[in-house]
Amino acid sequence: MVQRKEYLDRLIDWKEEQVIKVVTGIRRCGKSTLLLQFQQWLKENGVAEEQIVSVNFEELEYEELLDYKKLYQYLKERLINGKTTYIFLDEIQKVASFEKVVDSLYVKPNVDLYITGSNAYMLSGDLATLLTGRYVEIKMLPLSFQEFLLMTGLEPEQGFPEYLRNGGMPYVGAMNRTDEKVSTYLEGIYNTVIVKDIEDRQARKESSPSKRKITDIALLKTIARYLASVIGNPVSVRSITDYLISNGRKISPNTVGDYVEALTESFIFYPAERFDIVGKQLLKANRKMYIVDLGLRNYILPRKNYDLGFSLENIVFFELLRRGYKVTIGRMGNTEVDFVAERQGVYQYFQVTADMTAQTTFDREIRPLENIRDNYEKKILTMSRLTLGNYNGIKVEYLPDWLLKY
Repeated sequence: MVQRKEYLDRLIDWKEEQVIKVVTGIRRCGKSTLLLQFQQWLKENGVAEEQIVSVNFEELEYEELLDYKKLYQYLKERLINGKTTYIFLDEIQKVASFEKVVDSLYVKPNVDLYITGSNAYMLSGDLATLLTGRYVEIKMLPLSFQEFLLMTGLEPEQGFPEYLRNGGMPYVGAMNRTDEKVSTYLEGIYNTVIVKDIEDRQARKESSPSKRKITDIALLKTIARYLASVIGNPVSVRSITDYLISNGRKISPNTVGDYVEALTESFIFYPAERFDIVGKQLLKANRKMYIVDLGLRNYILPRKNYDLGFSLENIVFFELLRRGYKVTIGRMGNTEVDFVAERQGVYQYFQVTADMTAQTTFDREIRPLENIRDNYEKKILTMSRLTLGNYNGIKVEYLPDWLLKY
């Protein structure tokens, strides 16, 4: 079992702070394992077993606790006077009205509360209202390339093609990988996310009649396939609607918008907004969408050949998120920069390309960065070693090496 160090360090850093720790991310990305690793760390650092209360709502023995009143009573009985009780509630969104339990525990002394969920909708509505300013969200992703190599024992040159093809779901890295086994495992994740997480989302939306229900799973999968086919390209609700209409489906943009929202709330797709580099402001039209795991993309949209450049873009986008950046698509006049990464007011600019040995490609990739007149760092990440170097302050780096630097 590979230790998810960056996430574990964040939990350790927030230990006993007066905020609720909320770990979110797609199913099977490692949230439950992270909680177990943190619980083990607590025990190794002097916390007694009875101070740790852990409930995983995907386990049948806790089915009775799906009633929020019974859950609250169960937890209340296990609080220890005079000592901190560490409470872990895994996949809490399965409990209707769970926010009442969370809020009641929050106001009690000596309670350190950790919850996880596989749908971003859990942080909207009543919970967001109740807990404004009282929680910190730790956004968990599948394995980084570095973690994938640690889990598989592969060398970078051998591991990168596998990472591109099979993605970074933790169990994929741990299993004896054959194409059939990987595909079967990812199919299970995908169908669980599409069906079960959408059901959980629907249950929480019962109190929001203005929201359309996601009832057409076939439509949801069609939209997911379309989004998987256009990663790295500008996309809008209107363009998706037009695509569906052109394929004989009568549908409104509002409905499409709700289905896209369901896919992003389940952490399958992540949006990247466009950003005006000169004006330093977000632009409204034509964001891009990236898929949380390329293995899932290969399952959703099986192809013999993918556009390598967009797959590499996808990897860089999520690596920047892992490193704590806000990531947008840069726009400057008629040119585009693949990624603008901002953290604490400091910017970095990135271009991503499979190969730039051809002079026309080299010029196309470097020109947008040359046009940016500030002094922030500018990089081009590529799979070709032939063009590596520093060109008037613009660094060209080998992408797998960059992934392993952090």
